[in-house]
Amino acid sequence: MRLHLKTAVQQDFLSVFHAFDEQLFRRLAPPYPKLKLLRFDGSDVGDQVEVELQTGIKSFRWTSLITEREITDTAAWFIDEGQELPPPLRRWQHKHLVTKSGNSSVIHDIIDYGTGFKLLDLLLYPLMLAQFGMRKPTYRKVFGRDEMP
Repeated sequence: MRLHLKTAVQQDFLSVFHAFDEQLFRRLAPPYPKLKLLRFDGSDVGDQVEVELQTGIKSFRWTSLITEREITDTAAWFIDEGQELPPPLRRWQHKHLVTKSGNSSVIHDIIDYGTGFKLLDLLLYPLMLAQFGMRKPTYRKVFGRDEMP
């Protein structure tokens, strides 16, 4: 299943891209489940990010590996792929893409996920949309609001 969210912001795309660090990662964390950051190497190929999802009842480990990173004249991105995922997820790939839009930029969260069951993937879609939709106000607060091109 694929989810693609776009957020227009005022800063240039390279400034936005280079701001994807541990501080921004912490700011983007959803209110639930609570995330305990165990490891944050960065966003270069080979880096890892490891969190513990704390639901209040049970904790789950989520480990992602940065598998791709590229910067061009008009876009920059890195991809994290889930290595250890909480149930019911079996597959996870998140492309963090920032594209140039005049003097501003657009942040794209492109998420491909799967549970192995199409119906469950569909049922999770509204939850994924809500969780990642919560990033938009943070992006706009950090990078300034801009109108979508």
